Amino acid sequence: QERLVESGGGLVQPGGSLRLSCAASGFALGYYNVAWFRQAPGKEREGVSCMSSSDADTYYADSVKGRFTISRDKSKNTVYLQMNNLKPEDTAIYYCAAGDIVVVCQGGYDYWGQGTQVTVSA
Repeated sequence: QERLVESGGGLVQPGGSLRLSCAASGFALGYYNVAWFRQAPGKEREGVSCMSSSDADTYYADSVKGRFTISRDKSKNTVYLQMNNLKPEDTAIYYCAAGDIVVVCQGGYDYWGQGTQVTVSA
């Protein structure tokens, strides 16, 4: 059965860092476009960072450019989101997703994780 499982969320002070991991099972993540989305209370889901299946192309939302980095380790079947200089407005549930034919960082993703909570607060 295909699954994505996120980990690495938690409580961090403003200016701190977290690295989220998303481990895939039941399919080879390396063949898919991957993405990190987030959803804060009362807000719509937002595409934060996305990467093409070839790893050649990446996308970042303006709000996280220069602070977040998406990467993938195909040998571990895992995608990561390194988050630096975190701000209170980064507080949300973060979801990873994978898809074959997608609208980058918007929709069409076939597999979704259950989400991991990130809270940025002093």
